[in-house]
Amino acid sequence: MVPVQQEHRRGLLLRVLPAGLYAGRASALLERSALVSSRAWLVFASGVAEPLFYLLAFQIGFGKLVGEVAGPGGQVLSYVAFVAPALLASSAMNGAVFDSTFNVFFKFRYAKLYDAMLATPIGPLDIAIGEITWAVLRGGAYSLAFYGVMGGMGLIVTPWSLLLVPTALLLAFAFAAIGMACATFLRTPSQFDFINLAVMPMFLFSTTFYPLEVYPEALRVVVQCTPLYHGVELMRGFFTGVLDPSMFGHVAYLVVMAGIGLWATSRRLGRLLLR
Repeated sequence: MVPVQQEHRRGLLLRVLPAGLYAGRASALLERSALVSSRAWLVFASGVAEPLFYLLAFQIGFGKLVGEVAGPGGQVLSYVAFVAPALLASSAMNGAVFDSTFNVFFKFRYAKLYDAMLATPIGPLDIAIGEITWAVLRGGAYSLAFYGVMGGMGLIVTPWSLLLVPTALLLAFAFAAIGMACATFLRTPSQFDFINLAVMPMFLFSTTFYPLEVYPEALRVVVQCTPLYHGVELMRGFFTGVLDPSMFGHVAYLVVMAGIGLWATSRRLGRLLLR
């Protein structure tokens, strides 16, 4: 009798609360995503390949030409050690952005999957949380695999580096939330060029391959405003064990970015799907 009464009260709440506040069933989307990915594991695993090839290239070839680079706190690092945490951050970003934009767009515009979900007790907030969480898990899986490669190459030298994986999850969450919000504005597949136009410059210029000091003063300000820069700086700090108060600012930037993205995604889905 008690479960029946609880379910009845839940049904009343679902009819009274605004659609954007529905929550508690995001796990259903995670289960679906896991089942779908289990049949396309090769695509899922390929996300590790690109940063791995970059890392091997810098270890075997390009790193021998550059030599050593100044890292956080004035530490002298080999070039591959300087680039490795930045590539880990980029791996988390790429995995999250791919899953929260390309996949979400086709589910939303063509498969009409979310329209079918809203015929159930699932609401826009559940969809946002479920899809963003799956993108975070995917980005985190890429990062964990990449971290294992770094350990196999002998690049892990401090216990603080264990925090690289939680940092990657935070970075993936921030990019997934914003990426899914952006995906709701796209109308045609050709508009994914705008996503690439934002991601590629961040990958190249967010101190991924060069220290911030090599940029002109005006460009430094632009670089410091990009979200990947904050992720890379966090990664390098934990990777080298050089911690400073500015890391709290980097974390706060990513947390605010994630919160804004989650709010914007749920609002956009509610407006588009329930109009």
